[in-house]
Amino acid sequence: MSQPRYGIWIPVYGNCGAMNHPHEPRDASYKRAKQLIQLAEASGFTTTLIAEHIINPRNQELDQLETWTTAAALAEATDSIEIIAAVKPLLFHPVVLAKMALNIDAISGGRFAINLVSAWFMPELQKSGIPFLPHDERYRYSQEWIEVVKALWSGERINFQGNYFQINDLCLRPRPIAQPHPRIYLGGESEAAKNLAMQTADVFFLNGRPLEVVRETIADVRKRERMKPKPLRFAMSAFVIARSTDAEAQAEYEYLLELAKQDDRTELMKGVEPEVVMFKNMARYPGVGSNGGTAAGLVGSYDTVAATIADFVGTGIDTFMLQFQPFAVEMKRFHEEVMPRVRSLELVA
Repeated sequence: MSQPRYGIWIPVYGNCGAMNHPHEPRDASYKRAKQLIQLAEASGFTTTLIAEHIINPRNQELDQLETWTTAAALAEATDSIEIIAAVKPLLFHPVVLAKMALNIDAISGGRFAINLVSAWFMPELQKSGIPFLPHDERYRYSQEWIEVVKALWSGERINFQGNYFQINDLCLRPRPIAQPHPRIYLGGESEAAKNLAMQTADVFFLNGRPLEVVRETIADVRKRERMKPKPLRFAMSAFVIARSTDAEAQAEYEYLLELAKQDDRTELMKGVEPEVVMFKNMARYPGVGSNGGTAAGLVGSYDTVAATIADFVGTGIDTFMLQFQPFAVEMKRFHEEVMPRVRSLELVA
């Protein structure tokens, strides 16, 4: 098994852990995103994810970095790192999105990918006057939406008549540099999400969960019918706290957890669509960070974290999208202390 890929979450909300940290002022600026991705690229990270929201889900009075303009700028500001932009189909007509993606693919030289997310935060759509479809219908909408996008990425002249979209005699140029098209990640925890991933995605993006839960999830997903010739790959989100000893890491975890408990999550939880499985599961694994965060168990000594990563690789995870706090300091620590230890291990998938 080759070495896993490591990526970083761009802190589009301001911070990935506690919103207010004494050594990490809340900052959702493009300047910070650029600095972090360039540091990540120099440190051996090979991918990055830019989540998508119109407003900050914790509080609409807080800053929120915009995803797609940021992705285009970061494509110009970097040389080798993969740039993944999340997209909620309800926010973009597929023709417009397909063209935007082709342009960022060109700017990046084929390093661009999308993460298809079928939306969970109701207020940003409701406040915008965009209908928030029921859960399973959102996935039917997403399935048709991505069919249109992929057809347009093919470079062929498209005629498409569906339930939501009608495309007549349309082709887009230039054709994508990434072949056969920009990589498609897909996130979600519902049955509808798992089915759509097997049908159309290249990579299924899991939220951080304990090892056995991830093993069971991957086995469950792999049972489903695959509509693409290449096997589905798996990525996972995780918040890393690594120190010289397990005890030091646990102490830092407790400190960050207390800071995170001070964050006001009232607006966030009121805005979650009731049928979203991710938030039902999150309640089982409280901790630090978004999208599962420390639930993945990457908390411990450098050797412990490296061994845990190796265990996840054994389940089928080949990409780790990571969060840190303070971000730059802890990302550098991970690069210097954990990455070499993983490289020294014999990985078996």
